[in-house]
Amino acid sequence: MNSYKPTDIAGRLAASFLRNPLTIVLGIFLLAIGYLALNIMPREENPQMVVSGSTVIVALPGASAAEIQKVIIKPLERKLKEVKGVENISSMAMDNVGIVNAAFFIGEEKEDSNLKIYYKIMQNADIFPHGAMNPIIKPLDIDVDIPIVSIAFYAKDEKMSKTELYDRVREIQHHINGLENVAVTEIKGGNKHQFNIEVDLNKLSGYNISMGQIVQGVQSLSYSVPAVKNRTKDNEIVMLSVKNAIESAEDIGNIIIAKYMNSPVYLKQIAKVTSFYDIQNFKSVTISKKDENGNFSPLQNQVTLSVSKLQGTNAVVIANALKSELENSKEFFHKNNIGYVITRNDGQRANEAVNELVYHLLLSIVIIAILLILVLGWRESLIVTFTVPAILAITLFVAYLTGQTINRITLFAFLLSLGLLVDAAIIVIENIHRHYHSKDSANKSVDDIMVEATDEIGPPTNIATLAIIMTMVPMAFVGQMMGQFMKPIPANVPVALIASLFVAYIFTPYLAARMLKKPKFHSEENKHV
Repeated sequence: MNSYKPTDIAGRLAASFLRNPLTIVLGIFLLAIGYLALNIMPREENPQMVVSGSTVIVALPGASAAEIQKVIIKPLERKLKEVKGVENISSMAMDNVGIVNAAFFIGEEKEDSNLKIYYKIMQNADIFPHGAMNPIIKPLDIDVDIPIVSIAFYAKDEKMSKTELYDRVREIQHHINGLENVAVTEIKGGNKHQFNIEVDLNKLSGYNISMGQIVQGVQSLSYSVPAVKNRTKDNEIVMLSVKNAIESAEDIGNIIIAKYMNSPVYLKQIAKVTSFYDIQNFKSVTISKKDENGNFSPLQNQVTLSVSKLQGTNAVVIANALKSELENSKEFFHKNNIGYVITRNDGQRANEAVNELVYHLLLSIVIIAILLILVLGWRESLIVTFTVPAILAITLFVAYLTGQTINRITLFAFLLSLGLLVDAAIIVIENIHRHYHSKDSANKSVDDIMVEATDEIGPPTNIATLAIIMTMVPMAFVGQMMGQFMKPIPANVPVALIASLFVAYIFTPYLAARMLKKPKFHSEENKHV
């Protein structure tokens, strides 16, 4: 039974856990949940940031870029500026289509921002001129728009056409879409098969037909709205992406567009219809591999498949699952003479970055232990060193519960606070050491010394730790991109410091009572004998 009555929370915690048989169980439990959190928390290279915005696309077939700027871009910009929370607006006018990007302030709720844009566009749909297509609203999602894995596929057989390679990659894409936590897959490069309509503008004006009539006529046999290419040097407009309910180019050519002098005008009379690939795709993507001798292979056409993940999911797990899927598809690649190269793997980079920081974290703990041995002694050093993984375990588990991910900034916060985490434990163990070697403690029990020494330094240690925590608070109110990027620091450092107090008050006295030896004091009479 302790005779010393503690007055501070530090002493009360020490007294409660000093002889409690569950204290060691609590220590093992904390280390276990910390290890569990380290392994199950999603790993990313950079922290998640809330970036809200939308892209509004409005097509007006047959209109020039100047007309698009006047009748589409300007009215749309005026309306989007009325939306609360919009930080800046950028736009681009091209022949036949206008694109307006609205970016919200960093930190704005993503779902609310998207709804604001949608309602504003729908409520003001009458601002668009007659003949304009329905606006397309594409929300900005930084997690989806930035892929974590990119794979370059190329044909080993030179006879394989661009469209064949594209079709094979589409088959692979369907399998990858079924993987867990895969958000979006996108094919870049290559050429897909389609029916192309090249409209002769001279014949179009001769029959007094508008581009809108052609679009409506094609829509009658197609599920998708055809895209429209810019004017060519031969004064032609190319309409593209027509391939659904139509089986041949002849079917498209026989579409009746209008009547002229009581006679039907067929599309083939004013346009050339061909079954080919997407001639509007001017991008040519090639790949060259480096052999063991350092020589590069000839350039080959390639198709890139990019894979994005869902928000808050583990990039490492998804990347590994994707690599396993590719390994399982070796027979398909061999059969179709297709090779591939993984050109981007953020999952691997994130895992390497996290593992490297964990290594440096452990190295820092070892360095701290060595320094403490030189100053305090090996027993005291061992006690203080144990508190570090216990504190980090608590912090990791709290981060997991609050939905955070392990990334470079999270681990940087741990490294930043590492020197501060041992302060409380060092103060406690140093005061215990002083009490142990004080003659006033000669007749005191070990339990009384532990509780009294811990209780004595409680108030100043609490105030000092609180002062350090308060220095981190302003960082939580930093706005814009920097505030979002550095958010893990003010979120984790205060938690680690608070955890360091509880660990120091609970486990330091507990371990000291069992590992430190109390010196024996002799009276003056015994010294003279």
